[in-house]
Amino acid sequence: MTLAAAAIPELTLGDKIWRIRWGVVLLLILIGGVGTLALYSAGGMKPEPWAAKHAIRFSVALLMALAVALIDIRIWMRLAYPFYIVSVLMLVAVDLIGKGAMGAQRWLDFKVIQIQPSELMKVALVMALARYYHHLSREQVERIVYVFPPLLAMLVPVALVMVQPDLGTAMVLFFAGTAVMFVAGVKLWKFLLAGVLSVASLPIAWSMMHQYQRGRVLTFLDPDRDPLGAGYHITQSKIAIGSGGLFGKGFGQGTQSALNFLPEKHTDFIFTMWTEETGLLGGALVLALFALLLAYGFVIARSSRNHFGRVLAMGVTINVFLYVFINIAMVMGLIPVVGVPLPLVSYGGTAMLTVLFACGLLLGVSVHRDLLIPRNS
Repeated sequence: MTLAAAAIPELTLGDKIWRIRWGVVLLLILIGGVGTLALYSAGGMKPEPWAAKHAIRFSVALLMALAVALIDIRIWMRLAYPFYIVSVLMLVAVDLIGKGAMGAQRWLDFKVIQIQPSELMKVALVMALARYYHHLSREQVERIVYVFPPLLAMLVPVALVMVQPDLGTAMVLFFAGTAVMFVAGVKLWKFLLAGVLSVASLPIAWSMMHQYQRGRVLTFLDPDRDPLGAGYHITQSKIAIGSGGLFGKGFGQGTQSALNFLPEKHTDFIFTMWTEETGLLGGALVLALFALLLAYGFVIARSSRNHFGRVLAMGVTINVFLYVFINIAMVMGLIPVVGVPLPLVSYGGTAMLTVLFACGLLLGVSVHRDLLIPRNS
């Protein structure tokens, strides 16, 4: 059976537009709107330097996501491996000629635009693994020999990202890849074995970490060990969140952010700033929006009749969950500070582009949910 024969029935453009989950689009707009408001406040109640650019980028990227959703999902399946390979090559290029900032080398400068390839890899890895497992039977998935290719595909970018160094993104790649393998049917005992080996390798991982990364781990275990140095970020973040109370200090009235006690208030710690000004209720609202988005992701994955779509949708949903969980846990002091942005809220071009591209794929899975794609195609 050919790919063309598997499309039953072929959808017109009007059909595809009708089948888009507009509830997901509305949630994305609301989350992006929160980001614009937060950045407006972070900029001193002015659209510059962050809010206006954020809003423009979001609008353009959302239109791109809708366009991605309308493209036949089989095309994205064919592009999965090439996209992964290009992303790996870009990570290698970052390590060789990348642009550095704040002690890290994570960007490629193309003059007109700067790209962070590690963000692109988050989607590329999920797409590649979804295509890989689409072609395997249930019996093959359960055989250990078929675990090594996806494991290698995951560990290569993780190693390249660690070199930059970017512990947060490496964590997202590792856990997202592992979760996709589990969703695809890899047995639990293999993950338990991998967990034991990971614990045994902790001394090696510790020796490979940069000094500032070790400091972050030690500060996580004892935040008061260096309150004016490594512990400064998390200490100020906790003060800001706690001072917001139930209703917050008022929009634009956050003292920790306005007086610049809170570092990186427009990127990694934007949730802290938002919660200081809007309180527990404002923070809960943001979490509720993300929870609804994740719920939509699970529903879309379950509704897909093709295996590639199911694994891809689950992979994208898990990716978004990891973004949110790591960022929120980080700013609350539950895990070490690792530098993961809050999707569509934190300021940043490549991260926003990546998240909305991934959400476009998620919408595309919903649009093409009835498409039958042979497992041997």
